[in-house]
Amino acid sequence: MKGIEHIANDALKTSQRDAAGDLSAYSLHMADMATDNYDREFSLSLADNEQKVLNRIAQALEKIESKTFGLCELCSKKISKVRLRAVPYAELCVPCQEKQEKKKK
Repeated sequence: MKGIEHIANDALKTSQRDAAGDLSAYSLHMADMATDNYDREFSLSLADNEQKVLNRIAQALEKIESKTFGLCELCSKKISKVRLRAVPYAELCVPCQEKQEKKKK
């Protein structure tokens, strides 16, 4: 969570001027501004992905408390131990996950 806060603080609280290391209020080149914007968007995307993983971990912990951890949310079958070791917050068994991925394509 500290890493997410750090990324968000850097991306959101740093002004364009500070990010560019420029004394003026604007970057000297449009390419510099584009690079700065890309870096901010990339950082925010990383923070968003990390937050999603933390949310899934919190959900997995709730499932442990409610004794539903390790059950596929679609078919209600047990998720294999191998899968749970690889992805402890897995919500779906491998066959259901594969079906979901095929649907997205």
